[in-house]
Amino acid sequence: MLTTLVLAASISLQTAAAEVAALPGEPHTVSAAAIASDNRDLLTLEGEDPLGASSRRRVAVVAAIGAGEEGEQAVVQTVRWFKTSAPAALRREWALSAAPVATIDQAPRLARWVVFQAPDLIVELGAGGMATWSESVMKPATAGLGDVHVATLAIDRNVSVAVADLLSKAPPQRSPLHAALLARAARDPLAVARVLASHYPQQPIMSYIPSVAWVSMLRLTAITHEREWRDKVVEQTRGWVSGEKPLFGNQTPLTSVAGAMIFGEMKDVAKADALLTEPRRLASAIKDDGTYANGRGWTDDMFMATAVLVRTGQLDLAARMLSQYAERLQRPDGIFMHGSDGPVAWGRGNGFAAFGAMEALSVMPASHPLRRKILEMLRRQMAALKTMQAPDGMWREVIDEPGSYRELTATAMIFSVMARGIRLGWLDRSYAPVAARAWRALSAHVADDGSLVDVCESTGAGPTKEYYLNRKAISGLDDRGGAMALRAAVERHELHD
Repeated sequence: MLTTLVLAASISLQTAAAEVAALPGEPHTVSAAAIASDNRDLLTLEGEDPLGASSRRRVAVVAAIGAGEEGEQAVVQTVRWFKTSAPAALRREWALSAAPVATIDQAPRLARWVVFQAPDLIVELGAGGMATWSESVMKPATAGLGDVHVATLAIDRNVSVAVADLLSKAPPQRSPLHAALLARAARDPLAVARVLASHYPQQPIMSYIPSVAWVSMLRLTAITHEREWRDKVVEQTRGWVSGEKPLFGNQTPLTSVAGAMIFGEMKDVAKADALLTEPRRLASAIKDDGTYANGRGWTDDMFMATAVLVRTGQLDLAARMLSQYAERLQRPDGIFMHGSDGPVAWGRGNGFAAFGAMEALSVMPASHPLRRKILEMLRRQMAALKTMQAPDGMWREVIDEPGSYRELTATAMIFSVMARGIRLGWLDRSYAPVAARAWRALSAHVADDGSLVDVCESTGAGPTKEYYLNRKAISGLDDRGGAMALRAAVERHELHD
């Protein structure tokens, strides 16, 4: 009975939010910030691109934590008032985002959503005007970015009057939080690349993760002529090049084999090319079921094997395998499942599939018999991903779940492929604003000390969507996120250079 009531309430809120979103003006998109313990999406009303060039200040209207249906209605009605009856001057000066539902179990995730809406003011409705969005909720989410004022209002018939009064009397300058996020989003991509290159990889092991960073550092040196990045790569790979360290241990998963891609880029380093012989053999091995012998049959394989094969003259094999993996894992709508044993649209898993196609297409001649098929595979995926981008520019940890958290590696990888696709003509210019929003959002998630926000932890295949939804989000220094963000920063520069 309780489940039925919760479902009915959720449908009612969804309908009300959709009706308000359809009214002229922003916010015009119904999305979600999190998933509650009862599996409800915690709905949001958002405009596009809170980190864009608009001069308007932004107010986030949120329900008090635990305010229930009364809070939901108050927030939705406040949005309706703002879009239909608020003074024109306020609508010119302010943009509005809203979260009608706030639950204690998801308060940290909701607070993170509010922070990356870049508000100048937060208005909390309900709980008798007592603050529930307290410093203990907001401070961890701001991660030292800066303060934003939270005003609390009781729910009564004069809520709209009180909100109007708050907006009209608010300071004219942006909040420290909003200003800090805009500054992050506006950084030169090479400045972001330098920050990341100076901090990553933290652990220079033989794995695809450091290697993605190393390859990007070599490209950074080629762009800037700053030899320190190349010198760092040479120093961190010296043990393998000299023979002091073995490439691999007793186990040779593709995650390790893919690390050898860096040696295909170190053209002027003696013995580097010879280090690709064993990785070439390991990456080329195929099982009877048609998957890579050292892989797991996941989309991860599509990048990790391809990255080695295209650097060792095995383009035909890489292209054939990309096509075969796509036949098994790409859905009719273009999105990739993580694996046959993980039939879920995992964010980084889609990034791996796209990275594999990017690696192959970057070296594939126009005459190659499989080029058209690989290109069509990528275009179908990118067309679907374009429609699944969150309003703030990010992509989600589970791509097609609105309440799944907005995740850094998926955003960095999808952006990187879109940027190169636009630059090399694989994708048309309709992707340019999609990529621009993604870059601003991604850059805002990278601090000046190299720390990151919301990187999905290491993830194998899982049989249920809940398995993926429960993957932890890491904030702080993280090699995986740092490598992918560095690749994105270099691609962003090359797209606009």
